[in-house]
Amino acid sequence: MLRQSPYILYSDGSGNIFEDTSLFTVGRSGWDAMPIDDEDWIELPDGGNLYELPGRRGIGIDVKTGEMRLCLKGWAVAAFIPPAHTGLYLAAYEALDDAPTLPLFCYTAAGWLDDKFYVPAVRIEQDIRQECRGFDKGKVDEGVERLLAAYPHNRLVKHLAENCALTYECPAARNYFMGRWECPVPASPACNANCVGCISFQPVEETIISTQDRLTFKPTAEEIVEFTVPHLETAPYPLISFGQGCEGEPLLMWETIKDAIIEIRKHTDKGSININTNGSKPDAVEVLMKAGLNSIRVSLNSVLPDIYMKYYLPNNYHFDDIIESLRVVRKYNGWSSINYFVFPGMTDRVVEYEALREVIRTTGLNMIQWRNFNIDPDWYLGRMGVTEPGECLGIGQMMELIREEFPDLKFGYFNPPIERMKNFDVDFAH
Repeated sequence: MLRQSPYILYSDGSGNIFEDTSLFTVGRSGWDAMPIDDEDWIELPDGGNLYELPGRRGIGIDVKTGEMRLCLKGWAVAAFIPPAHTGLYLAAYEALDDAPTLPLFCYTAAGWLDDKFYVPAVRIEQDIRQECRGFDKGKVDEGVERLLAAYPHNRLVKHLAENCALTYECPAARNYFMGRWECPVPASPACNANCVGCISFQPVEETIISTQDRLTFKPTAEEIVEFTVPHLETAPYPLISFGQGCEGEPLLMWETIKDAIIEIRKHTDKGSININTNGSKPDAVEVLMKAGLNSIRVSLNSVLPDIYMKYYLPNNYHFDDIIESLRVVRKYNGWSSINYFVFPGMTDRVVEYEALREVIRTTGLNMIQWRNFNIDPDWYLGRMGVTEPGECLGIGQMMELIREEFPDLKFGYFNPPIERMKNFDVDFAH
């Protein structure tokens, strides 16, 4: 535990960050700034980054008076915390009238103490698959060259190489080219939702831009099978996943995916096959389960239908459809996860907590992936029309309560390979 709260950070607008020892760092939940308990702080993990928040003044607690006030020395600072960690509080700030909308990253509180940066967060996942020190650029480049030569006409391998691994440095794609673990399989250029914070498509009139370009073609089952079978055959703890950040909704391509799964299983029974999805087509999910799908991860910002619908803006599907998809997977003894976008002050509301308990009970959910929500906090709350979030538990306490009530439910950040599904509580990576 820290000997005291960390000091607030501020930026000078030119890429330099300083500490202000007259103010302790506070956190944000919903619209409110509040102190952070000493036990909630951890050292900023390897792979974390600090962001300047232009047009925003940080809020802190005066070291001498104990009163909250603004840091007027520069712009507020937030942390991006790397995968496998879940933030407990957002950065607390006051935005000026002309503050630009922040890009689609997470904005966790951050402070400085004893020559170290600290963030309020927990390590929710022991898997090391996306840790910075585990990547070797030379091996990635070598893998790209080798696999492009091996599959010269495969558009998906080319997309994963040139766009995902080399341009965006997608961890999943980089792992594929290093020959290990989870292999991403983008499948759909189209989507049946219009997510407010979509990372691969934003309307031209919007104040934010997408962080990456979306897949522009429909891959064939043959293209999918060609490179995924060798991966399943040779990679350690192999897993292939349809549904990536660089595409639309994979269930719109369910027929192609079904054909690919059937063909894959003719060649190998190794590894597991997963789909990351919005869960909008339970009938398609059932077809895929019958074909050999092993697991599903349904992404959602909330288990409250009204908040979900405001964010996803779905075309021709409803919240009940995603719950039914989770049930279908469990009916066929598959592994079901939700990719739960964590936003302190929304995710931990009492009404959200009660709704989550109901979802877990009625679906037989296997896992919650507690994923940091990459979005401008003010912009998101404004788009959701939330002015008074109501009573909140705190992210940490909510996690504890869920663990106590549902001891068999797993917490994590990544899709587990089939070996870990069978023995989840042993860290397979060490």
